[in-house]
Amino acid sequence: MGINLHFTEQDWERIERDWTAWWAGELDRPLVIIENLQPPPGVTLPEAPDFTSNLPLEMPADEVIDRYQAHLEAKRFYGDAWPKWWLNFGPGIAAGFLGARVQCAPDTVWFACPGGQAGEPARQVNIQDLHLAYDADNIWWRRIQELTRRAVERWGNQVTVSHTDLGGNLDILASLRTTQQLLLDLYDAPDEVERLVGEITRLWIRYYDELYAIIRKAGRGTTPWAAIWSPGRCYMLQSDFAYMISPPMFERFVLPDLAACCDVLDHGFYHLDGKGEIPHLDMLLSLKRLRGIQWIPGDGAPPPEKWLPLLKRIREGGKLCQLYVTPQGAQAIVRELGGRGFALDIQQQMSRNEAEDFLRALHRSASDKDRVSQR
Repeated sequence: MGINLHFTEQDWERIERDWTAWWAGELDRPLVIIENLQPPPGVTLPEAPDFTSNLPLEMPADEVIDRYQAHLEAKRFYGDAWPKWWLNFGPGIAAGFLGARVQCAPDTVWFACPGGQAGEPARQVNIQDLHLAYDADNIWWRRIQELTRRAVERWGNQVTVSHTDLGGNLDILASLRTTQQLLLDLYDAPDEVERLVGEITRLWIRYYDELYAIIRKAGRGTTPWAAIWSPGRCYMLQSDFAYMISPPMFERFVLPDLAACCDVLDHGFYHLDGKGEIPHLDMLLSLKRLRGIQWIPGDGAPPPEKWLPLLKRIREGGKLCQLYVTPQGAQAIVRELGGRGFALDIQQQMSRNEAEDFLRALHRSASDKDRVSQR
């Protein structure tokens, strides 16, 4: 049983050509991702929650795939969008692989320290006694491997199946220690924290590699949870915990992890989440193998187009930039900064005609800005 998509082999050739050129710095326009869900008249799509983890673990893999396939078949892909499926088990599910309790809610996933039953206080161990190891039989790890493998078998080279959101090293450790305890550990036991984040990084690379061994069989590149596509090994790296720590701590506990992950990736990106992470930007720009920065202003903050000096700093620092924007926000950015080096995920559904009109106007704005810049 295959999949019937509104996406042709010629579309795939265009995606591979243009995204490859973007990574190489050879695309003279922004990449623009627009998707629209258009189920056939009278058809009710099956429940396919944003968090795949909300479906019962005992649900057969084929039934899970059926649900998401119906949504993929109802989608239209405009601009530089392509068919992808993200297995969303929550940000930092690698903590679940390492023993954290995974608590699923309708719109999120929480991770709690190992020990005790759901709803009970966690039983903390001394940080010196915490040692992390690969567990091939972990129920969450096995489930994600099963679903990834089955999706690749079912859809072949028609869909890019994503890596699940493994998480960042300090984020994973915070799930195993609690955020408050890890903040104390950074001062009380920094050597132990350094040991543990090193263990997590080595395990992270193993998880990535084992999922990549499944995904690469489809031959349609890789994608993380974010809207970026790569012909090689790609991932959206992160450390949301870094919002709460100083640049010296970031340099000691996060930067080595990012460097190690970038060394095994062709196209590493970083999820810069909120103004509290801006103090770390210079160090991120210094990582030669880090290819790009995703800027997320955060809840209650001005939208991306209101951060033009920051976006300019990212681009002038030699990094690509990925953003979630409205059509108006995209226009504002390319008018002021041009389009080269940006990947803009448009947060609004459009018909084909609306999408084509918008893309023409956006590309015209980008060309006009580039011509002015070259004078």
